[in-house]
Amino acid sequence: MSGDGAAPGPARPPKAVGVVWGLLGLNTLGSAGAETVVPLPRSLIQMVTMGALVLAFALALAVNPRPRIRPSAFVLLLTLLLVPSLIASVSLASGFGALFRCARLAVFVGTLWLLTRWWDGGLGFVRSHIRLYCAVLGSVVAGLAVSPGAAMPELYGGRLVGALWPLTPPQIGQYAAVITGLTVLLLLGRRTTAGGAALVVVPALVLLALSHTRTATAGLLVGLALALTSLVLTSRAARRFFAGAVLCAGVAAVGFSKALEAWVLRGQSRENFASLTGREKVWDALLAAPRTTSERLFGTGLGDKSYDGLPIDNSWLAVYHEQGLTGAALVAAVLVVLGGVALLRPPSLPRACAVFLIAFCAVSSYTEAGLGDASPYLLHLALAASLLAAPAAAAPPAPPAPPRRRVPRWARERS
Repeated sequence: MSGDGAAPGPARPPKAVGVVWGLLGLNTLGSAGAETVVPLPRSLIQMVTMGALVLAFALALAVNPRPRIRPSAFVLLLTLLLVPSLIASVSLASGFGALFRCARLAVFVGTLWLLTRWWDGGLGFVRSHIRLYCAVLGSVVAGLAVSPGAAMPELYGGRLVGALWPLTPPQIGQYAAVITGLTVLLLLGRRTTAGGAALVVVPALVLLALSHTRTATAGLLVGLALALTSLVLTSRAARRFFAGAVLCAGVAAVGFSKALEAWVLRGQSRENFASLTGREKVWDALLAAPRTTSERLFGTGLGDKSYDGLPIDNSWLAVYHEQGLTGAALVAAVLVVLGGVALLRPPSLPRACAVFLIAFCAVSSYTEAGLGDASPYLLHLALAASLLAAPAAAAPPAPPAPPRRRVPRWARERS
């Protein structure tokens, strides 16, 4: 906590806080992906994303000049995660880029600390999150309209990519799944209209289907199931939606089993699907590689989440490779702490949104990397932490001034 303590009461976040959140999201979009209609140099993309992070920190400091922060176990654990990251990166085994990524993670975490002042369990950050990824997916739709061939290239098996900004199919699927789940929960909580929810959910589901992202789809289904389970005892709308979803899923499984199987396989053989598109070979090689004691404990330093030139595509193995067993333990503690706090909170819409995000990130961690570095997954978990934060206590009213004692005239004359 800062020297002057936390904010004395629930402060309404200024509009600039939503801008800061959007800039953090822009920073996590990454610089590697599909070829765009207008070729964008990677150095230019990195300049934009890193500039967004620096601007986010500066703006957060501007709206919170005398840093007032709230205690947060989530951000504290991320701060501790910097320790093994830095210990492993200073050896330069992964090059100078490792120190650069450490600095990026430090600024990212520092910005989150500045934003904790407004973490009070409200839904303001949820709306900022949805607006952020709606804007990102809007660029994907624009790219699809401008150049369908570039947006669904053969290089990616006809899956949807970003034709204006280099976004991969898993990224598009992730963003579409997250805003779908959050919007459905807002609708069930009567925080948005059916028409407004349809404007978000329907296009997002179409983009999710075009991206053919199985991990995001599984995360959406598991996350929504757990979130609805946390609401069924207190929300009739949640019970009706849950029953309807189960019925629709049963009908789809019976009537469209062939189409669903073809979508899941994506033209791959069953053997390739069983080996997770060849991921297991990279995982086995990573685990079999010889390591020193220091590398086992602290990793080899922050890198590009690859091993021997191939993507790791698993958050736990990526963290083990780059931040060691210490980093893996801290990341596990993040999920355990958030999950434990969610279980202890009474049923509510904010808790349901947090449960959805935690479950989504946990499911995605099996075939996607990002839990150990500044990434969209850490931003999702930061949103969950803000939803699970206890509301700030209102400042107690000032005690009334004591009544003024009236002095008799004779006493005043004698004095």
